[in-house]
Amino acid sequence: MGKLRIIAAFYAIALLGAASLNYIPGLTDDQGRAFGIFALDIYDDSLHVASAAWAAIAAWLSSRAARSFLLYFGILYFGDGLLGLITGSGYLDLGIINYGIQDLPFGFKILANLPHLALGGFAVFSALAFGKEATA
Repeated sequence: MGKLRIIAAFYAIALLGAASLNYIPGLTDDQGRAFGIFALDIYDDSLHVASAAWAAIAAWLSSRAARSFLLYFGILYFGDGLLGLITGSGYLDLGIINYGIQDLPFGFKILANLPHLALGGFAVFSALAFGKEATA
């Protein structure tokens, strides 16, 4: 199993972990925010589970499928994180449509969007850095 497939499998596990945050006692505050930052709902959980399934299927299929997952997922998630950093709302959860531009402290925006920026950025980097594996 090559690096791309291993990384995609890691993403499947990480995304399932993100989907489970609301259901682990002690991780949410009285307002339902995980770690006091992320207000995840069933729609967010569904997106995370669907992304995890996409990652798992790609990892199982081939290096080419894993590379495609990492590239497209990475672009989508990194873009969502950038928009969230700029406006306080992302597009994957339709937040920019439902809530518009949020007046939030910049430090909070960084914390709230760091997972998407980091996961998305690393996914794109991995797809590009190990891309030759997909053609072998």
